[in-house]
Amino acid sequence: MPGVILLFLLGLGLLIKGGDWFVDGATALARRFRLPEILIGSTIVSIGTTLPEVMVSTTSALSGHGEMAYGNTIGSVICNTALIAALSAAVRPGPADGKSLRLPAALFTAAAVAFGAVAYTTGQFSRAVGLGLLGLFLVYLILSVRKMRTAPAPEAAPAEPPAPLWRTLLGLVAGAAAIAWGADLLVDNGTRLAEALGVPEAVIALTFVALGTSLPELVTAVTALAKGHSALSLGNVIGANLLNLVLVTGTAATLAPFPLPQDGTLFGVNRSLALDLPVMAAVSLVLILPVLLRGRLYRAQGILLLAVYGAFCVGQFLL
Repeated sequence: MPGVILLFLLGLGLLIKGGDWFVDGATALARRFRLPEILIGSTIVSIGTTLPEVMVSTTSALSGHGEMAYGNTIGSVICNTALIAALSAAVRPGPADGKSLRLPAALFTAAAVAFGAVAYTTGQFSRAVGLGLLGLFLVYLILSVRKMRTAPAPEAAPAEPPAPLWRTLLGLVAGAAAIAWGADLLVDNGTRLAEALGVPEAVIALTFVALGTSLPELVTAVTALAKGHSALSLGNVIGANLLNLVLVTGTAATLAPFPLPQDGTLFGVNRSLALDLPVMAAVSLVLILPVLLRGRLYRAQGILLLAVYGAFCVGQFLL
């Protein structure tokens, strides 16, 4: 047990330090190429923080547990939106660059509609569906690169000379690696601690697995807020949500197609169709619409999302 606790604390330390390196590297990259931080957050940062979801979902699908890949995608989007982005809005509300979020928001909407259409009609995430989602991912990368080339430079140029590019990239890679390793240690040893304390397996799966793979986004968001880079945090969440649908599910379905999980019903309807997907759509709209229409985040918006997330978690046990 002492060894498990030490590894748990090591994972926590790696997450904190990795988040520090990752945010510093991302903001340095934005300054070097004079790009909006929210654009860097929705592309480079979100790809790095989504890697744990890719690894967990792919491994689950290949081992015959496609329901975990599906649940990880839905749970991560809800967690990213109603917990992580909600914290950003509740702690540091204010202006947000809606123009830079139009591309990831539009593609996320398209991916969510496609994802929902498959779930509600065929209920089968086939290889063709996976390839289609990966195609959306490639479209997103191509359009993002084009957008970066034409993005307006930030108003204030850095006064000090930028760090060498190799050092910035090394910080990004080292930060991403530390976050991924730290999340793995935290989830594995946290699960062992929970089991030793008699926590039910269903509770462990809901909390440690769903939240555990979202720890990189959470750590990045908290670190970015602490350093005054809330735009980076918001961009990371929107980009990560898109990648959860197109990259995580696309990779898992392409390698090992899986059906919609049949883990119970609610009001005579598949539980996921009746609860999980509607909640994912609702919290996404609450987060994205004020940013696109008003160009800002509101504290009430963050508080509402946090309340929805709390109710959703409680509902998993009561419904």
